[in-house]
Amino acid sequence: MRKTIMSAAIGAIGMGAVIPLSAQSVPGWKTDFSRFTVPLDEIVSGGPPKDGIPAIDNPTFEDVRRADRWLKDREPVVLVDLDGVAKAYPLRILIQHEIVNDAVGRVPVSITYCPLCNTALTFDRRFQGLLLDFGTTGNLRYSDLIMYDRQTETWWQQATGEGIVGRFAGEWLTFVSSPLVSWKTFKTQYPDGLVLSRDTGFDRTYDRNPYVGYDERPGPWRSFFDRTPDNRLHPMERVVALDIGAESLAFPFESLKRKRVINHRVGERRFVVFWVPGTSSAVNATTIAGGQDVGSSTVFDRQIGSRTLTFEAVEDDHFRDRETGTVWNALGFAVSGPLADKQLTAIPHGNHFWFAWAAFKTDVQLIK
Repeated sequence: MRKTIMSAAIGAIGMGAVIPLSAQSVPGWKTDFSRFTVPLDEIVSGGPPKDGIPAIDNPTFEDVRRADRWLKDREPVVLVDLDGVAKAYPLRILIQHEIVNDAVGRVPVSITYCPLCNTALTFDRRFQGLLLDFGTTGNLRYSDLIMYDRQTETWWQQATGEGIVGRFAGEWLTFVSSPLVSWKTFKTQYPDGLVLSRDTGFDRTYDRNPYVGYDERPGPWRSFFDRTPDNRLHPMERVVALDIGAESLAFPFESLKRKRVINHRVGERRFVVFWVPGTSSAVNATTIAGGQDVGSSTVFDRQIGSRTLTFEAVEDDHFRDRETGTVWNALGFAVSGPLADKQLTAIPHGNHFWFAWAAFKTDVQLIK
């Protein structure tokens, strides 16, 4: 595994070693390397070998009361709410494994996290009649995790969900909404939710952060990134990263900290971005719970039935729509007012570092 980004990974291989891919087979892989959609010299070794960072394939869970003994209020967790079941996947565990193959309700999913890009993303594992499960290739592109599915050994770009090498090159996985929120936010909304247990079957220390200081400015973010970054923002600025139709958008956290809410529209699609404080950085301090407060975001469709809502921020990290006066929390639940008990439809998005999102989406629109 990557023990520390400063010593093991960066110190050992510097800017990343180009791996000798070609149309020929590569030892240890059954991938069809004659099929690819990106320049192969953009793929570099991240240090560990295939499955050197082990995915969790048989996750176990515990209840909120038990998890509250070891999780701190500001710790980031990936929230997946599907089919009447809500689960939290703490980054203190994901940062050590990067992939969890699971099912939430009846929906098979893979929860993924790339610390180098701060990309916490979830995918539906059902694909063209197959049930995929994923592992780590040990390789990176633009600093981002390259996954592979064990059924065909296609290589997939985690940040975009695109198959880039192998049988499914040029195909796309389906994203599932999985906002990165604080433990306090999750346990307040979902007191009966389930939490990924530290009993993973691996010998890991889950209370220590292997990426101390990674998001500092300046920091070691360039270690696996040799492109010229988009200078519209600082490379390590967190952004709400999402695709709406053919449009790629980025909402900087610095703007959201001031506004807390942005109502936006792309074509006929109307949506809202919420931001609330109280979530710590996973790649900052010795412990994830001790990381600086970077906040968290959620994104929702503004349509409720035939009505389009417009939101404004109110006290206590809540939001109010101007049309009905209903008050909503950051997870899109109406807590009081005429629309009480309604829920907004979540839109998949990420809280990526700007350098990564801009590298994959060169035509991204920056919304401040």
